[in-house]
Amino acid sequence: MSHLKLIVGLANPGEKYAKTRHNAGAWYIYQLAKRHNQILKEKKKFFGYTARCRIGNKEIWLLIPTTSMNYSGKAVIALSVYYNITVSNILIVHDELYFPPGIAKFKQNGNHGGHNGLKNIIQSLGNNTQFHRLRIGVGCPDDRNKLVEFVLGVPKIKEKQLIDRAINEAISCTETWLIENRIKAINRLHSFKAT
Repeated sequence: MSHLKLIVGLANPGEKYAKTRHNAGAWYIYQLAKRHNQILKEKKKFFGYTARCRIGNKEIWLLIPTTSMNYSGKAVIALSVYYNITVSNILIVHDELYFPPGIAKFKQNGNHGGHNGLKNIIQSLGNNTQFHRLRIGVGCPDDRNKLVEFVLGVPKIKEKQLIDRAINEAISCTETWLIENRIKAINRLHSFKAT
């Protein structure tokens, strides 16, 4: 049975990147914190913005790293080691190029799929991939040579609306996971498609 104790939303820090696709993980954390009346505060020792949140009868840490995306593992390690949180109790929320906007899915294990934030987290965890992921679809450019500028770009209004709906559903499903069980949460989220 996996009990989530830490949820990390991946992002690049600063206003310049706040509205970019690569920050979808942070959008999720901000919405989750807001829903539970929590204010994220910067904690230098954890290299990120954090809040402690109670969902059902579970205490969960929320974290948005303030390192660059490529060094997200530094924040994950700092907080998880300090609070003795095992890898299988961590959920990493990130943008997913291989899903269109409006789709979000849970996953456990697997490789980084070219995502530099995940790549660094896996390295920082000693190549342990047992953490959970929440992949938020942001779509993919037609030209694969433009991946970097695509993820560092701002989604169109319609795309952002679809991403936001998927995030809202993913938050509800995370709550289902914490209050009821993971399988129910997965089944609900994986049958959802924002329109």
